[in-house]
Amino acid sequence: MKRASFRLSVLLAALGWTLSTLAADSLRMVFIDVEGGQATLIVAPNGESLLVDAGWPGFEGRDAERIARAAQSLGLHQIDYMLVTHYHLDHVGGVPPLLERIPLRRFIDHGDNTETGERAEQLAKPYYELRAKAEHMVVKPGDQIRLGPVTLDIVAARGEVLSRPLAGAGQANPRCREVPHQPDDPTENAKSIGFRLSFGKFRFLDLADLTWNLEQRLACPENKLGTVDVYLVTHHGSALSNNPALVHAVQPRVAIMNNGARKGGDAAAWQVVRTSPGLEDLWQLHYALKAGEAANVPESFIANPEAECKGYNIRLEAWPEGRFTVTNERNQFSKTYAPRTR
Repeated sequence: MKRASFRLSVLLAALGWTLSTLAADSLRMVFIDVEGGQATLIVAPNGESLLVDAGWPGFEGRDAERIARAAQSLGLHQIDYMLVTHYHLDHVGGVPPLLERIPLRRFIDHGDNTETGERAEQLAKPYYELRAKAEHMVVKPGDQIRLGPVTLDIVAARGEVLSRPLAGAGQANPRCREVPHQPDDPTENAKSIGFRLSFGKFRFLDLADLTWNLEQRLACPENKLGTVDVYLVTHHGSALSNNPALVHAVQPRVAIMNNGARKGGDAAAWQVVRTSPGLEDLWQLHYALKAGEAANVPESFIANPEAECKGYNIRLEAWPEGRFTVTNERNQFSKTYAPRTR
């Protein structure tokens, strides 16, 4: 038994975990490298799991394989909730090949695709067919999803946002006077499901690909979200998103950018995140080629420094007192952040 336990410890360490993380007292998250799409796997202390988006289709099942591998590293034999934030190829396209590798029990989305035309229909149809065979939930702002002690507050969906602040939020936002309105975005990006996750004192914000004006409605004239510990940089670090009125209002201590080598990581968005009050660190799934060394963070904080990469992930573990640890799967560089003084 000692030899078997040792082998398991070695395997888990290679994946960024230890035997102690299997104890049911922490929240675990994996930001999976799907090359500029989204796939974020969340496992609550009670073992319930939720996957936010499934990356791209094609590439010989690359993204589905990476997600299935991450699920297996967390001891999952199924995913309890599949949350599709919106109907774009890099978010919903990977659902069919993923279902060939691991069962998905329940689907969550904002309803049917709001984009029309042949390409939009071809993208949505396979997902609709799979969704019809399982449990299905449509969410709207103000709804909650509970995974044991973990709560996801839905703050945006289908072009609508919260009508009133979350508990503890609602502060006046002076940045609103400085930020101009942009032309409205008619695409599915603006229909993205966004949520704030709470686990004890720990807070995490994921707004998917929500764009500028919807972000402004969440932040102005009052901050409806409060402050967060970790911010998944919206829209892969695109300048079409990351409205400074919102980013600076939520004051993340850590930002994680799910960019690709050639997608996301826009200089303007980078500047907004870097100048957010209280930011300690920015982590990236990829080195952004177009940004150059001046904008990219130090290599220890980048999961994939090469364009042709091996698909390393960023992992996060959080505890209810607000402490959390972020780990680069490539080099095992890890940093622990003490609970925030609120």
